[in-house]
Amino acid sequence: MAGVSTPAMAAAVNDAGGLGAIALGASGVEQAAAMIAETRARTERPLSVNLFVHAPPAPDPAREAAWCEALRPAFAEQRAEPPPGLRAIYASFVDDDAMLALLIRERPAVVSFHFGLPGRDRIAALKQAGCLLLASVTSLDEARAAERAGIDALVAQGYEAGGHRGVFDPDARDDRLGTLALTRLLAVRTGRPVIAAGGIMDGASVSAALALGAVAAQLGTAFIACPESAADAAYRSALMGEGAAHSVMTRAISGRPARCLPNRFTALGERLSAAPPAYPIAYDAGKALNAAAKVRGEHGYGAQWAGQGAPLARAMPAGDLVRTIAGEMRR
Repeated sequence: MAGVSTPAMAAAVNDAGGLGAIALGASGVEQAAAMIAETRARTERPLSVNLFVHAPPAPDPAREAAWCEALRPAFAEQRAEPPPGLRAIYASFVDDDAMLALLIRERPAVVSFHFGLPGRDRIAALKQAGCLLLASVTSLDEARAAERAGIDALVAQGYEAGGHRGVFDPDARDDRLGTLALTRLLAVRTGRPVIAAGGIMDGASVSAALALGAVAAQLGTAFIACPESAADAAYRSALMGEGAAHSVMTRAISGRPARCLPNRFTALGERLSAAPPAYPIAYDAGKALNAAAKVRGEHGYGAQWAGQGAPLARAMPAGDLVRTIAGEMRR
């Protein structure tokens, strides 16, 4: 939930009895340190952080130029020009030594990984610092790789989940397993605790995940409408609108498959024949187009990530939402 999660939301979830998390994947070390400090100032309960572990992209100037040219008409509609060049806007934890040093110093209780696994030396260093390690997986093969690497628990991300698909290799075949099938498969076929993720919005769906063998459930889309989230007004409006029932998987915004509310960017992606550059280089162009559009009052080019459970979203304080879900589970 990079760009949406906040220390205030994580703290509110914590204090209501859940495990709140802050997304550091899109943050530099200084911003990450500030977010960790703010979260700890707001709650005394355990701290959880999430990191991106994608393969660092290889620049491809020809492909990047072709992508910018394909986006040129959309930029022109907003009276703007595509960027003259694209760059990888996010570092990967794969080789981010400064972020590793920060985590070893801060010792968060939980560190979770998305898009893949860090090297064994990084895993060993975090374990030595006392961190419990989680990794998003979308298949049994990825789960077994996480087990071999020493990951402590598996986040079973179903195809219905909002935001970026956690596949280790975005260009490999994706069996698109749903949350229920994947959760049960991992609970039976692996030796690690399983955390279900994707399409889970209320107490009934959390209870269903637990009945399938999960030890916990991870919710993202359910918290976008909370006042503590960083989602802007247009994002919140789209989440509560008709499009919530029609989320789509797209690579056009960032270069990696991600589930988004339908908007002008997802529609554009369906029309373009050019292939987007690698993640997160493509995201540089996507963010530039969204920024140009917002200047003119157009909010249809944002990364409005949401899962298939979006129509069940509820706008209430994060702590109240946790308590509501707990009450629904008891009933």
